[in-house]
Amino acid sequence: MWKKHPKALPFLFFSEMWERFGYYLMIGIFTLYLKDAVDGFNMDEKDASSLYGTFIALVFFTPFLGGLIADRYLGYRRSIILGGLLMGVGYCTMGIHSEAMLYLSMTLVIIGNGFFKPNISTLLGNVYTTPEYIDKKDEGYNIFYMGINIGAFVCNFFGAALYTMIGWGAAFAAAGVGMFIGVITFIIGTKHYKDFDTRKPLQPGDMPLWKIIALVIFPSIIFGAIGWFIKGTDGYIFDSNSTDAFIFACIPVLIFYTVLLIRSNKEERPSMAALLSIFAVVILFWAIFKQNGSALNTWASRYTNREVSGTVGNVLQTLKQTDKPAYTTYKLDSVVKLDHQFRKIRENGMEVKELGYPSYFKNVAPDKLPTEGTVVKAWLPSLSQSINPFWVIVLTPLVVAFFTWLRKRKKEPSTPTKIAFGLLISALSVLVMIAAVKAGNNGTEKVSVWWLIGSYGVVTIGELFLSPMGLSLVSKLSPVRITSLMMGGWFLSTSIGNKLSGILASQWDHYEDKTDYFWLNFILLSAAALFLFLLLKWLNKIMKSRGVH
Repeated sequence: MWKKHPKALPFLFFSEMWERFGYYLMIGIFTLYLKDAVDGFNMDEKDASSLYGTFIALVFFTPFLGGLIADRYLGYRRSIILGGLLMGVGYCTMGIHSEAMLYLSMTLVIIGNGFFKPNISTLLGNVYTTPEYIDKKDEGYNIFYMGINIGAFVCNFFGAALYTMIGWGAAFAAAGVGMFIGVITFIIGTKHYKDFDTRKPLQPGDMPLWKIIALVIFPSIIFGAIGWFIKGTDGYIFDSNSTDAFIFACIPVLIFYTVLLIRSNKEERPSMAALLSIFAVVILFWAIFKQNGSALNTWASRYTNREVSGTVGNVLQTLKQTDKPAYTTYKLDSVVKLDHQFRKIRENGMEVKELGYPSYFKNVAPDKLPTEGTVVKAWLPSLSQSINPFWVIVLTPLVVAFFTWLRKRKKEPSTPTKIAFGLLISALSVLVMIAAVKAGNNGTEKVSVWWLIGSYGVVTIGELFLSPMGLSLVSKLSPVRITSLMMGGWFLSTSIGNKLSGILASQWDHYEDKTDYFWLNFILLSAAALFLFLLLKWLNKIMKSRGVH
């Protein structure tokens, strides 16, 4: 596999594999850790999902700035090493049970990812610029993408085993170790890509970094602080401090891109308008897709039959059926309508919350409920996070072969058309979850894991139609003078979608009928797909005028 590619590829492949090993291990257990009543932070679904959404949103916000800093000042290698070290430290300290340390660790990961994520992909592209390898760039990126998903698939088994046997700290430390291995691997391969670590001095028409910071970053920080501290009638304007801060922080960014469009010339404006339209639409894709670490993790934990027989190593959870759970009591800050299957008890303005909430046995069918004292083995819910990367590994060759087959017959759809079909296919995946809710009688009984596997399989096809195409579209349509800013716009749309995923998932407990929750997701994705299909004639016309497909 490696012989026909630059010698840099295996080093970048394994560096990225280990980096994704750490990131997805951490993300796979993040909300479970927040909700753990004994060793975590005892958060409810709303608070955990909201914080998760803000976290992954900021993780995708910082590449906008990290890429520009690497381009013009630090260079790619130093940025990648710095980002990797910051993330590794952040993962290791996340398991220290302290709210201050939790936020510090999240900050390190957010900043570190900003330096690492955009620049290792750019460096990979640079090593394929020589005449010998330029025609193999797409294949190189496909191999690189497989490394990402191998890391994402394997990591959850390590995480599950470690936090079961030792505790959360060990699992987060494993994520950190994985990241450090990635950095070491990258440093070992330095000689193969040091000549491609080129900086890009400011070109005529480029916006200076100080100006971007002054017009976008600094105002966003100010607006975010205002959103954090300003109080509405119920304590928040929307649903949490983090949500309010993020929404306010987006205001200067949206104004910036609107002004950029208005001030563009007649030649650039159609391309910019097309890109910004697609950015707006794909926000809804990420809002649904990124619920894998929140709402779908909750589905795996509460509503999926996870019982197994035999021995499957240490990725099992020991559950003991008891009629005498432990309880803790605290004062209610506000009245919240909760999931009727996992209802909390209110007494005289106080809330009685079951430790370890929710209990796995609360929605087991009566005829299948174990007798008191029975020990049951179950696979850990974080393992469900490996389903999506598994499908990516299996389906990527098939999707690539499908488009190659169409291309040979001159029937390959345009990039915007692929994105539109990606949205439509993703909407169909939500119908699988609606059927799962029906099969479990709205959560009163657990359902097979095959519902999750099926839903992830369908949405992965949508992902493969949409996600790689987005970056390709930016490179095809962006005016040369602002390519970095428009690439940043793609990451920002991903960031906003990630936050919206947390906002949607935070409302999970408000829906007594879970089909209503998934119907909302289906409507949002279907509306996005319909909107893009309506724009296709215009988008394809712009693509044709630029001489791209």
